[in-house]
Amino acid sequence: MGVDLVVRGGTILDGSGGEPGTADIVVADGRIAEIGSVGATDAPTIDATGLMVAPGFIDIHSHSDYTLLVDPRAVSAVHQGVTLEVIGNCGHGCFPVHNPELARNAIYGYDDAVPLAWSHAHEYFDRLDQAGPAINVLSLVPNGQLRLDVVGLQNRPATPAELGEMRSRLALSLEEGAWGLSTGLEYATEAGAPEEELEALCETTARFGALYATHTRLRDEGAADAVVEAVRTAERAGVRLQVSHLVPRSGVEESERCIEVVETARERGLDVAFDMHTRLFGFTYLPAVLPAWALEDGPEAARGLLRDPDARERMKPHRSILSAGGDWSRIVLLDNDVWPDASRRDIAAIAAERGQQPLDTVYDLLLDGGEQMHRLMVMIRCYTEGQQQQAFTHPLCMPGSDATTLAPDGRLADSIFHGAYTWAAWYYRFMVRDTGTLTPAEAVRRMTSLPAERIGLTDRGVLRAGACADIAIFDHETFAEAGTTYEPNQVASGMRHVIVNGIPTLLDGALTGARGGTVLRRRDW
Repeated sequence: MGVDLVVRGGTILDGSGGEPGTADIVVADGRIAEIGSVGATDAPTIDATGLMVAPGFIDIHSHSDYTLLVDPRAVSAVHQGVTLEVIGNCGHGCFPVHNPELARNAIYGYDDAVPLAWSHAHEYFDRLDQAGPAINVLSLVPNGQLRLDVVGLQNRPATPAELGEMRSRLALSLEEGAWGLSTGLEYATEAGAPEEELEALCETTARFGALYATHTRLRDEGAADAVVEAVRTAERAGVRLQVSHLVPRSGVEESERCIEVVETARERGLDVAFDMHTRLFGFTYLPAVLPAWALEDGPEAARGLLRDPDARERMKPHRSILSAGGDWSRIVLLDNDVWPDASRRDIAAIAAERGQQPLDTVYDLLLDGGEQMHRLMVMIRCYTEGQQQQAFTHPLCMPGSDATTLAPDGRLADSIFHGAYTWAAWYYRFMVRDTGTLTPAEAVRRMTSLPAERIGLTDRGVLRAGACADIAIFDHETFAEAGTTYEPNQVASGMRHVIVNGIPTLLDGALTGARGGTVLRRRDW
């Protein structure tokens, strides 16, 4: 056996949550060949003395479906020790696609840099592999694209024939290597899907032994009832359930109710868990305020409707991810080139200054955004660190970015998605060093073997002989986020070395230029 790399003298956090110990790791042919005391060798060596050596971190809730095509270096992720991302979440993603204009409504970060020149899952996976991602990627099937592909932007249930077609396309995507199904029921693309439709799709998912991840229907008032719906759907379909970013935007009591619903379902025997992002706010695109029918014919038609006072009045009753809470003072417009003077200000204040109702202000912002209106982004102030700590302490919870991979230079330099540069570093800093809520070993387990088990991976998320050599080596004292709310695009500190499939991707805190990631396709049906 040829040795490709030796990691010497680090404190091993193997992903199990067990007690750490000091050892060497031998890497050969992309896998861990040995863990123990290794003698002299001519192989390249990483001195990990005084550093933590962990499995590469797994982001169970990512939206990097498109940005990894635009810039596959995944700079924001690699600098946090992330070696695998689960994409296709919240019903958003890049397949199946038969109408590219409609498909962009369910793709985060889309900007025409990479034309949607594919239709099926396997074609997208091939295209992503060709891009040469620096990290590993696996995908769920995004229900938003299933609906757009078959039903279009119609706020209604699918007909029996349409549902049959959706189930066929879901099954094909699963056969081609996807790992489950995701929904984003709060978005206009999926708001018309009734519970019976979801149950049918989940039955198909269950037949493949795959995972169902859901961004539930309500995330403000009634959030716990929406989690009840998700549980009921999963139980009837017999599918494993992952509740995405469980903590709602409606306060502590509703958050506790949501957790209780999950706990009760688990006690009844449902295979259910949940994840949570690390931001203290929600984050989405401003056009999410519009109903499906306003988006159906594309951006130019949407702008025409925004110019029409009667159309505006028809839009206003629509309950969206932004309007549901009813408090526009918590919706803040982020930095942008369209309305720079309104950046970092809340919608209520902007509307008061203009002497308008908040929705009319939002419609004006979108209208003047022109072709770039889909790039206007907002945050929704809604969480406290106490809520985060409560969720992250729960044994069924694992963290995720709920963001896209980005880079501070190149094509994505001006793009913003909060959490991209900070999630794993914030989690470790806050939960381990600042609050002492979790031990280093347990925090690492929540970011490695726990999500790996949830997804169904058997050879990642752990450090043991035979496992894939995805390794993160970091300084316990300095691993932390640098990005802030209004200056988010700053790489994390303290991550010293990152190895992906045995290939050094970060050495001494600097990118090597190597990109050793791959698309993981599920084959074990």
